[in-house]
Amino acid sequence: MRTLHDTVRAAIFSMAIALLAACGGSGGGSGSGGSATPAGGINLQIVSFGDSLSDVGTYAPIASAVGGGRFTTNPGQVWTQDVAQYYGNTLSAAYTIDITQKLSAQGGLGYAEGGATVATPANQNDFLTDVIGDVEMPVNQQVSSYLTTYGSFNSGQLVLVWAGANDVLRAGALPAAAQTVETAATTLAQLVGQVVQAGATHVVVVNLPNIGLSPKGLAQPDGGATFTQLSQLFNNTLNAALQANGLQAKLIQIDSYTWLNQIIANFQANGFTVSNTGQACNPTTTPDDTSLLCSPATYVSANADQTYMFADDLHPTTHLHTLFAQYVEQQIASSGLGH
Repeated sequence: MRTLHDTVRAAIFSMAIALLAACGGSGGGSGSGGSATPAGGINLQIVSFGDSLSDVGTYAPIASAVGGGRFTTNPGQVWTQDVAQYYGNTLSAAYTIDITQKLSAQGGLGYAEGGATVATPANQNDFLTDVIGDVEMPVNQQVSSYLTTYGSFNSGQLVLVWAGANDVLRAGALPAAAQTVETAATTLAQLVGQVVQAGATHVVVVNLPNIGLSPKGLAQPDGGATFTQLSQLFNNTLNAALQANGLQAKLIQIDSYTWLNQIIANFQANGFTVSNTGQACNPTTTPDDTSLLCSPATYVSANADQTYMFADDLHPTTHLHTLFAQYVEQQIASSGLGH
């Protein structure tokens, strides 16, 4: 994989003393927004499980050295933060990394971590290992960590689950990749069942977008055809497993696959000038060409966070995250929860 730019490494180590001196923990994700009625019409505490698409700042203590912190056009928010605010809550990271490449609990309820798969051990992953090490918790570990700490879910919570993209990205070529993807989807359905069994009454499950239509997908030798096929396989397997486990009636399912296809087809009407053919974070100036380390200083233009769909070759910009959060909020309202 690509080596981190020397200038970034220097900036990261310049933070060492400050990080070592800093106190741990922020309980920002563990409370509701108070008695005032929020825009969503109901106060809900948000709990999030997943990967970089939902990560609110697991690696921020290091990535902030270069103005980064989340997998988007920083300092913009990701969709889980937008949804949390809509229901009168704030969402902070459950764990953050330190300079020794270790995760420490912070008291937040944002368990999603960039690089996470559904259940693959972190030491089998390869995600910016020179910066963050092999630390990301797979979703099964995220759920078990929550339950170990809190014991159960409750009716005042909205649980957000979005995972599987990294399983698809790392599955390899067909036909061997099919079993990997099917296993991940089936396992995710089982984890959702565990969340419901543990008392969650408002659970949002998001399927995979068409990864083949991401800039990374379009850059593949097959133009993203394999990623598209694997995204569809994951979604079909997940739907079948949720149905077989009697869970579909207990969930709010979000079809991000169809939603993203429609946004791309109508990108200009949704406020974008560049669709899935470019990225807002300049590949030549953004360290490691990852949105985690993207900042306004590395945008391709001053307002790229609003005019581009993708921050890097996989992750949404601030504007795309905002639109997706609004779509999720609409689907939640359609289920009868809030407005």
